[in-house]
Amino acid sequence: MSDDLSSDLRELAASGETPPPVSGAEIRFRAVRRRRGRRTAATVSVAGACAAAGLALLLALHLGDGGTRERPSPAASPTAPSRTPVAVGATVDLARRVLTAAGRDMPVSAGMPGRPTPTGRMTVVAKRDVRVVPALEVGPKDVYALKVPWVIELRAADGTTNFVGGLSTDQKAPGNYDVTDGWIGLRSADAQWLYGQLDLGTVVEIGDSGSGPSEAAVDSVPPAVGGTGAQPSAGRQPAATAVPSR
Repeated sequence: MSDDLSSDLRELAASGETPPPVSGAEIRFRAVRRRRGRRTAATVSVAGACAAAGLALLLALHLGDGGTRERPSPAASPTAPSRTPVAVGATVDLARRVLTAAGRDMPVSAGMPGRPTPTGRMTVVAKRDVRVVPALEVGPKDVYALKVPWVIELRAADGTTNFVGGLSTDQKAPGNYDVTDGWIGLRSADAQWLYGQLDLGTVVEIGDSGSGPSEAAVDSVPPAVGGTGAQPSAGRQPAATAVPSR
């Protein structure tokens, strides 16, 4: 091939070449940017997947079926402290004029008309060998006060007070008729037995059955003898003593 032909061919090839649109440095910069974009997309994708998984776990832990919040089981729920029922140590039926304690029925005399005996639950708060009370119709007419033996003092939750004691000035009244100004009178022997039977804190339930007294049945109840409680010492027997008027 001649030199002229070779020269023409080189000129023709040079004229047909198309210069690159960008420089080599620009091409390298674009390649680096594409690699960074792919890494960022991958990182965002992984973070999104983790967030979705965490949200799903949170929903699974805190939401029950149907999208409602589960309630704690009854065993885990706090419960109010249980209260132990208070045992009743004695009951008084004002209509029948009977006091019952430890399976023993004892006749009583309670408040007269106009001076009713308080009803409801009362607690033994004190015990006295003797207590001085107004005589009223109890005892001789020339006295103004009585010394009642074997007194058990009672108090209700609302502050109402009363007491049970021996009605030795009228042994026929218990079980038959009412002669006190509201306190509960027993025969002397019964009052002494009950005094030893009921401790401080014992509950006494006082009510009215409305059945009416039965004199024959009550009179047949013998007075209590002895008892499980404290007994008086020898030579010291409290008795209802009339205090003469001045």
